[in-house]
Amino acid sequence: MLDFTKVRYTLAVLDLAKSTDYYTSVLGLGIEFTAPGWTFLSRGSFRVMLGECTDATPPGELGDHSWYGYVTVSDATALFTEYQATGAEFTQMLSDKPWGMREFGVRTVDGHRIMFGQEL
Repeated sequence: MLDFTKVRYTLAVLDLAKSTDYYTSVLGLGIEFTAPGWTFLSRGSFRVMLGECTDATPPGELGDHSWYGYVTVSDATALFTEYQATGAEFTQMLSDKPWGMREFGVRTVDGHRIMFGQEL
């Protein structure tokens, strides 16, 4: 059967330099490469393409539609601790859920929301 080999989220951001700094300094992603108006980042299999769209509606104004990803990680507690130290803004604190995940959520500098979870 055919398998997907990578997933990459593509996000519109208002200020590419500011957003790139957030993803590298707060979320710990590395820059794969850049192109005019774009930054490609990754951490393990988590990949993000940031595209500068200065006239887009800011994600923080989209309410519940600012969700864009759920990332499964090997150690949610360690990642939560790392993100506390780097100053991430949390939408949900670390907790065990009845659906078998230990998870937490963050809000990016642009207002996108990401959930990180570990299977229990």
